[in-house]
Amino acid sequence: MTEPDPEQGINLSHHETVPDWKAMRAGGVLFASVTVSEGMNWSDPAASRQAVEARRAGIHTGARHCARPSAVHEQATHFVRTGEQLDAFAPGSLAPALDVRFEGVDDRFIRGWIKAVRRAAKVQRVLIYADFEQWAHRLHPDKWADSEVVLWLTRHNGIPGRPGWFHSRLGIHQHDAGPGGAVGHDSIVYPFTLADMLL
Repeated sequence: MTEPDPEQGINLSHHETVPDWKAMRAGGVLFASVTVSEGMNWSDPAASRQAVEARRAGIHTGARHCARPSAVHEQATHFVRTGEQLDAFAPGSLAPALDVRFEGVDDRFIRGWIKAVRRAAKVQRVLIYADFEQWAHRLHPDKWADSEVVLWLTRHNGIPGRPGWFHSRLGIHQHDAGPGGAVGHDSIVYPFTLADMLL
């Protein structure tokens, strides 16, 4: 039995925009994660329009927070408030994501953020986004990744859905980036499906 072709998505970094979401959907993009907040008080003013246009194009859209060390509860509160304004926690949305690539964001922070976001947003499923070196050497997902946590690995090897690192909760692989590196190109990792990433 052969594996199905992995389902495709994208993720947007700070201030990044997509000029034509309908063309993205026609090109096979099924899900998108938009960075909407960072730290305790920054939010992206372009995120609202991007999220609305992505949904109108039929793309499952979710919100992502860029973590900074310390003040985990304040950051979670800021993220949830920002996400609620974008209707980011509605059924069918891509689950909320946490970008943990900044130095000093550790397992304890991740555990606290998951707990706080679940309570405030009234959701269970969350995505945790980090690069290969962090998953392989710094982070310990077995300490906090339960059955509703999905790991998201960025490793630009150009092989969708095959990042060269395994964990039972690894569900998304960012395998490439567009011009400037702000738009990540993602694939679902077998045996997960897109349904496993949605609220």
